[in-house]
Amino acid sequence: MNKRVAATCRQLAGFWFLLAGASMGTTTWANTPLNWQPCAELSNASARLACFDQWAAQQSTPPVVQTSPRLAWPVVSTPAKSLPSATVQAFEGLGNGQKKGHGIIQPTTNCRASHSGGFVRFWELDADSDCGVFTIRGYKPINLSWIGANSVNTQPSSPSPGHTAVDAVAYDHNETRIQLSVRTKIAQGLLTGNDKTRRDALWFAYSQQSYWQVFNGDISRPFRSTDHEPELMYVYPANWSLGNHWRMAYAGLGLNHQSNGQSRPLSRSWNRNMLMAGFENDSGVYLQARLWRRLSEDAANDDNPDISNLVGRGEFSAFWAADTRNTWGLTLRHALRSPANGSARLEWLRSLGDSAKGGVNNGLRLHTQLFTGYGDSLLDYNRRRTVLSIGLSLVDW
Repeated sequence: MNKRVAATCRQLAGFWFLLAGASMGTTTWANTPLNWQPCAELSNASARLACFDQWAAQQSTPPVVQTSPRLAWPVVSTPAKSLPSATVQAFEGLGNGQKKGHGIIQPTTNCRASHSGGFVRFWELDADSDCGVFTIRGYKPINLSWIGANSVNTQPSSPSPGHTAVDAVAYDHNETRIQLSVRTKIAQGLLTGNDKTRRDALWFAYSQQSYWQVFNGDISRPFRSTDHEPELMYVYPANWSLGNHWRMAYAGLGLNHQSNGQSRPLSRSWNRNMLMAGFENDSGVYLQARLWRRLSEDAANDDNPDISNLVGRGEFSAFWAADTRNTWGLTLRHALRSPANGSARLEWLRSLGDSAKGGVNNGLRLHTQLFTGYGDSLLDYNRRRTVLSIGLSLVDW
């Protein structure tokens, strides 16, 4: 009798567990660790073997270290140790006309933590890293920095008539810089269609950079300059092998507008079309090249006619993810004509918080930059400056 009571209690407990699990919804079931038993329940031999193979592979898969350029810095992610129920169900199709590897792709639960790395992850160039259209992503670092410069533009000027400030303003050499930058994918698969290994996309981005005289109480702490930069970019997944472990990851076209939103005499703006390309290798080095041509304007409407000869006509960037904590970068701009004007920017980013301990990447970085040349801001396009900045940046979000 006692044995029957015990058996009945076990059955009731099992029934209650199933009922409680069902009340938590399908998401709970999908995230509940599974053992090999769901695989054993499959009737088809091919499906059962494939299910066992994937379950066994997940038990020994080591953590994956990802490195990416500029915003997508090194990330450590650990694959799941169990098979989600959706994956187990996918094996049901084996033996019914489906081939292994087709229609059995495990759903990506977090596209921003995909196993793809480098430019593939940053530009979402494959199905695993694809976050879909109209989702907000990071672009350039979101940054708050203290800066110290060797000079400050107290009376901005331009060769265009009526573009020189009437009075000088007593700006400090020390100020803060605030940068905001986001992007979203507005279309994808324009040329690649539904190819799972390659995804092209059309992106829209907006960046804003402000210089704030926060330490200058004598003139009521004004914003000295604010630049607005909307961009439209088409990115195509090239994935061309160049030998020696190098590959061309992407090629692209861009349309860029930059202005400071001011009226005369401080108005500055220009429009450019661009060619872009990205290259990477297996040692965590990433190269980006951009060439641009300024769209012509009427002389009467041109705020800054000599900007291309000073800021430049092309940009080359190199980033090296030395390890999961440190990333180094060098960006060079050049006028591509004589005289050889342009700029150079050297930067170092160091992970803070959990990411510095090899845990989940929180995107927060200590960010140090040294800039010298023209174009640190649009208002300073024709003033050579050397600027040191130290602050915090949010990347890879």
